[in-house]
Amino acid sequence: MSKNILSYLSQLEQNNNREWYHSHKKEYQTAMQDFENIIQGLIMEIGKTDSSILHNNPKDLTFKLVRDTRFFHDKSPYNPVFRCHIAPAGKLPVPVGYFLFIAPGNRSFLGGGLFADMFKDATGLVRKYINSHREEFLNIVEQSDFKKHFEVKGTSLKKVPKEYEANSPVSEYIKYKSWYLEFPLLDEHLLADESDFVSYAAEIFLLMKPFNDFLNRALEGFVLPER
Repeated sequence: MSKNILSYLSQLEQNNNREWYHSHKKEYQTAMQDFENIIQGLIMEIGKTDSSILHNNPKDLTFKLVRDTRFFHDKSPYNPVFRCHIAPAGKLPVPVGYFLFIAPGNRSFLGGGLFADMFKDATGLVRKYINSHREEFLNIVEQSDFKKHFEVKGTSLKKVPKEYEANSPVSEYIKYKSWYLEFPLLDEHLLADESDFVSYAAEIFLLMKPFNDFLNRALEGFVLPER
């Protein structure tokens, strides 16, 4: 299934213009249908242990290829990647969920956690929760199977905010403005049988679940700003 996805994205990357994009709509539709089939498989598999995402429709979880080029030197009109976020509120960044990013050339990954760092209130809630639940947080991120697969990433301040202890066991994590995980995928993972890939990805997502659950407890009550 993913062969169509990787082939289409590779061609779009090499022909990143509106003329090519519009003349290859059929290939796009085939690749996107394959992507939505994978998403549906993931919803069902993840849903065995996380029922909060079972109501989602795959079509509602994907992101557009069109880029906003107004503030970038690169004026390529399309972002040649397929992305989706499988979460309780669909593809919205909060509550956090399970992120699938597909790009050719071994650049794909499975993600979890809070990728968005533009919401100051969300950052504040997570910092406060990590600080008041230090042992619980460290038990998650220092668990051997977790450390074997993941490293907590995110944009970070140079110093610990002044209202927190500079030398606490979680001080490095308090510096963060976002907290996320990325598990790299090779093209060969994506070219496997669809059911095998879905099972593999769901296993990795299951390992992320305690981290996601912690962040969602921290973010309880947070409301995304209206556009």
